[in-house]
Amino acid sequence: MPRPEPPVQRPAGRVKSLARIDYRNTCLRFASVAIVLAGWELAGRAPVSMAFPSLTETLAAAIAMVRDGSLVRALGTTIVPLIIGVVISGTTGVLLGLATGLSRRTEWVGIPLFLVLQAAPLAALIPMLVLAYGVGLATKVAVVWIMAVPVIVLNSYKAVRQTPVSLLEMAQSFLASRRQVILKVILPAASPVIFAGLRLGTAAGFVGAILAELLISPTGIGDLITYHQSIAEYPQMYAAIASVIILSALFLEALDRLELILFRPERRPA
Repeated sequence: MPRPEPPVQRPAGRVKSLARIDYRNTCLRFASVAIVLAGWELAGRAPVSMAFPSLTETLAAAIAMVRDGSLVRALGTTIVPLIIGVVISGTTGVLLGLATGLSRRTEWVGIPLFLVLQAAPLAALIPMLVLAYGVGLATKVAVVWIMAVPVIVLNSYKAVRQTPVSLLEMAQSFLASRRQVILKVILPAASPVIFAGLRLGTAAGFVGAILAELLISPTGIGDLITYHQSIAEYPQMYAAIASVIILSALFLEALDRLELILFRPERRPA
């Protein structure tokens, strides 16, 4: 019966250095958020505009909307096509990026198309999708996919192309198979840029989800934003917008944690 491998011991100095860096980054994040929130409160009390409420007014409106259930229902409606679209675009985007990065023929066919999609005003395609597929779930998922996938594909493609040659040569010298080279060398080396593309694509997907609700059918958070704007209830409108921003930030933080678990164990806290 094989003996279990001993646990990897990190040098004490490295553990303290990583903990210090994490603590400093956390403090900087909280400080930046606090500065933005303080500026929001001051701008709302000035007031900068009658249509710009203070932070406390927005928080009070958000609490009231949570209590009556309108905000929770709207988020539930918005998050379904958003999650489906982000998962599909993330999976297909990374696979297409790997394919274009590993194959010259696929690169020649695919990269020009995704460059055009990245530069094109994709919001203008939403009315065409509505005419083709109606105003259902499939159209909203398609909007999220179209908004998110170009940046994911291009970042994944660049990440694969920028794999250090020395690592590839080392793998070849150890007679690694192509599958082993992709899984053990290319993916770990490319993971920072791939996950950067996933974060950018997820942010674009959130934009696509809200655009779909604003332009396709008045549902979810888009419906709340439009309705409260039309009756000049600006604290409620900003509360709906802030809820989407918070949800997006949570998604991006989850992606960062996933990268640490899969490809960056040395950055995880001890």
